[in-house]
Order: sequence, then structure tokens, then C-alpha cells
Amino acid sequence: MSHCKLWTLNCYEGQDKEKQMPLLNIVLMLIIVGVGLYLINRYIPMASSIKTILNVVVVVVVCVWLLQIAGLWTGLPRLRVT
Repeated sequence: MSHCKLWTLNCYEGQDKEKQMPLLNIVLMLIIVGVGLYLINRYIPMASSIKTILNVVVVVVVCVWLLQIAGLWTGLPRLRVT
């Protein structure tokens, strides 16, 4: 009986831990986003104002993503748009 009890405790023990992203995955994602943004800016013809807006939006999204990963911005998931 005690073996079953230990097994159930071990099963639920891992659920409380926060999900962690390895540093290599973060660096690879930043490289992919940077290369993608470079390719879009370099090879897709568009007005400079649209490129500026696109660059600002991508940089803001990446910054918010990095802040969430670091745990410095936790309020965004609770934000609801109605």
C-alpha cells in the first residue's frame, strides 16, 4: 500500500514545476527570427514605413516573449480582450 502511495506522490510531484526552456532553444529562436526579419527586409519589396512598422512589431513581440521567459512579465496571460 505504501508503494502505491509513493507512486502517486511522484506522479503529481512533477506537475508543480514550471516549464523551463533551455538557453540553446532561446538563442536558436532569436537567430531564426532575426534571419527571417532580415530576409523579409532584404528581399520583399515594400514601402519603408511598412518595413519600419514590421520591425518595431517584431522587436516588441520578441522583447515581451523574452520578458515572459525570464519571469519578469507575468501579467500578460491574465489579460483578456473582449
